Amino acid sequence: MDIDRAGLADFLRRRREALQPEDVGLPRGPRRRTDGLRREEVALLCHMSTDYYARLERERGPQPSDQMLASIAQGLHLSLPERDHLFRLAGHQPPPRGAGGDHIEPGLLRILDRLDDTPAEIVTELGETLRQSPLGVALTGDASRYSGPDRSLGFRWFTDPAARERYAPEEHDRLSRLFASGLREVATRRGPGSRAAQYTDQLLARSTEFRTLWDRHEVGVRPDAVKRFVHPEVGRLELNCQTLVDPDQAHLLLVYTADPGTESHQKLQLLAVIGAQVLR
Repeated sequence: MDIDRAGLADFLRRRREALQPEDVGLPRGPRRRTDGLRREEVALLCHMSTDYYARLERERGPQPSDQMLASIAQGLHLSLPERDHLFRLAGHQPPPRGAGGDHIEPGLLRILDRLDDTPAEIVTELGETLRQSPLGVALTGDASRYSGPDRSLGFRWFTDPAARERYAPEEHDRLSRLFASGLREVATRRGPGSRAAQYTDQLLARSTEFRTLWDRHEVGVRPDAVKRFVHPEVGRLELNCQTLVDPDQAHLLLVYTADPGTESHQKLQLLAVIGAQVLR
């Protein structure tokens, strides 16, 4: 497929102009005159240089890669039909739809963008973190630095001892069972050749603990409503976890809250201050 530079430029420009800063979790500012988002704001959301994005809107520059297009689709909060259209305009076949995809639906993103004062994250059915709120990063660390299977907490749980440091020790055995059980259910549902099956094979080869749990053939282990974290600066927190499910993409929005008046609520407020200082 050939790139349709004029069509791509027009589509990007119209989608950018249709978005307002508050739609994507950005401050509006007192002197805004731009109709919609600025190019530099879109570039920031898409994790690319302003010059690279601007050239696309001016019908110039190289043909974007699949990875670049995926970043643009997410940054512009495109729906799945819009994402597919973007890929075709750029001369690429769209990624497959359905479970296992990394594209987050705009509605889920809009909710996450409004949770600046709450730990939250969007994960796949394999526990791969796709996006975190600022306080989510402060609570469990920045998951964006991981790639491949390591994007999944359940995978890192059995391969990297550091993955367990922010979870209360008395929770470790149950979490090990939870991750092994969950992976078995997904691998069975998705079948041979799936990403879940690949993760299973790698863990069987690398982790004695995982092999032991896998041999039990345990399924149906479900997470507790209360999660117990151990943060290096504020200490122990007991947080309630609410889950919002996108069934089409098999994505989960996890939101962590503390009961008002508790010690954990106070620590969460302190963590918000610490996290804000780190981000400056």
